[in-house]
Amino acid sequence: MINRREFLMAGVALTAIAGGAGTWTRAAAQQTLTEADLLDMAPTGKLSILHITDIHAQLRPVYFREPSVNLGVGPVAGLPPHVTGADFLGLYDIEPGSPRAYAMTSPDFAALAKTYGRMGGLDRVATIVKHVRAERGDDNVLLLDGGDTWQGSYTAQQTLGGDMVEVMNALKPDAMTGHWEFTYGTERVQELIETLPFAFLGSNIYDSEWDEPAFDAWKMFERGGVNVAVIGQAFPYTPIANPRWMFPEWSFGIREEDIAAHVEEAREAGADVVVLLSHNGFDVDRKLASRVDGIDIILTGHTHDAIPEPVIVNDTLLIASGSNGKFVSRIDLDVADGKVTAYAHRLIPVFSDIITPDAEMAALIDKVREPFSAELARELGTTDSLLYRRGNFNGTYDDLFCQALIAERDAQISLSPGFRWGTSLLPGQAITVEDLHNACAMTYPAAYRSSMSGGLIKDILEDVADNLFNVDPYYQQGGDMVRVGGMGYTIDINKPIGERISDMTLLDGGEAIDPEKEYVVAGWASVNEDTEGPPIWSVVEDYLAGNPVVTIEENRSVKVKT
Repeated sequence: MINRREFLMAGVALTAIAGGAGTWTRAAAQQTLTEADLLDMAPTGKLSILHITDIHAQLRPVYFREPSVNLGVGPVAGLPPHVTGADFLGLYDIEPGSPRAYAMTSPDFAALAKTYGRMGGLDRVATIVKHVRAERGDDNVLLLDGGDTWQGSYTAQQTLGGDMVEVMNALKPDAMTGHWEFTYGTERVQELIETLPFAFLGSNIYDSEWDEPAFDAWKMFERGGVNVAVIGQAFPYTPIANPRWMFPEWSFGIREEDIAAHVEEAREAGADVVVLLSHNGFDVDRKLASRVDGIDIILTGHTHDAIPEPVIVNDTLLIASGSNGKFVSRIDLDVADGKVTAYAHRLIPVFSDIITPDAEMAALIDKVREPFSAELARELGTTDSLLYRRGNFNGTYDDLFCQALIAERDAQISLSPGFRWGTSLLPGQAITVEDLHNACAMTYPAAYRSSMSGGLIKDILEDVADNLFNVDPYYQQGGDMVRVGGMGYTIDINKPIGERISDMTLLDGGEAIDPEKEYVVAGWASVNEDTEGPPIWSVVEDYLAGNPVVTIEENRSVKVKT
């Protein structure tokens, strides 16, 4: 495999758009960026693999700000995907203010959004998929969905994923795996899977009672004249990060030994190419690639990373395709004698104002949304601030949620989970029901109010911090730090568990939080089955009724030591 310098100098593995970053930047400067600029690519070999992941039920184009903070620890500190902002632009030779800069980083996001517009939309994704299938031939293209597809919007919540299944069936992927899909509960998940005309793969999901595989682990496809084995890997910590009581019949895990066994099985069955369709998260997949031989490509998901070129570990290409439908990855492979001899890669940005929507898919999206159209458009307020969630620590969207929880639930402290899903809103935009639910649509939305000791609050923060900053990726569960309202703290990400959090302080009055004292805490998305409280969207809507114009000041309550 080639290294990054060879990649950039020789242009063997194409990224971003045809002609490299320079062509894209010049085209944008000349206001001549076209659909052809985004989609046309000199082919390599006969096989093309397309990858989408972490769509989170976003059918239409959205704004989604990439993180300004994405810290890595231990040996991965400073490595992709733990590079953001100006450092990211420098690493990948991206010109500030260019379309690539807007799509993949956070600097000047609000201003650039007004120039380059929304991204994504499954009707635009359909255009890309059909373009590649027409160019390469249906029998030479494999379309794979990395999961987190059925959850994350008002319409998905109302149809329990039914709208997404109908639309994705029309897109015709060849296989998918899952994570948030399981939060619809065992019965509903099984019901939806039965309607899929493609494979649902989960090599690491077992029947809890019989300790037997619950889903097909892998499937062989013949594409481009070669045999491609696709192994599915669902999110290994689903029963920890999400309510286990919703799917008690299934157990999960990384199950590294199982993956190695499936790779061997696939090779023995004649696989020329082995692909891991993964929802592990990038750092978990990086470690996995270093320990399991024989995987040609890992299509990684869960952590929502968008990386414009492959990361190569142990001769395995790690491909990260972003989230919310913002990107489609295309990987062309030349295969001879059972081995990949050459490849080309492009992370295709789905600029919704440039890529023509596919008419059939657009009509289907309108159809599944129409019963909810009036409620989706109902306005709840406006925002004077950029509202975003994605980032290791507090984002402005969750600051809004935290303020609403304190005000509406009469609490001293509020906690909002560090989900990485949730779209962005620009200053001056109306906040609609659809916008609100894009940040909180889920099946366990109760906003609780309880008494917690200062010591318990610290334990919660320590536990979440270890999930995020444990030096062993196999102990990381993805996501970001729980967001806090009404309090501040200091975190040292390089300390061990129990020692990362210090200087916990109530913002109202500035007193130190006493580990022995009880505080009134409001939060949402508890994994406990008996959690009581109104749904979080009702809490925020009630808050917006009394505070219809949202202004969020820069949050300085969390101090980070790196």
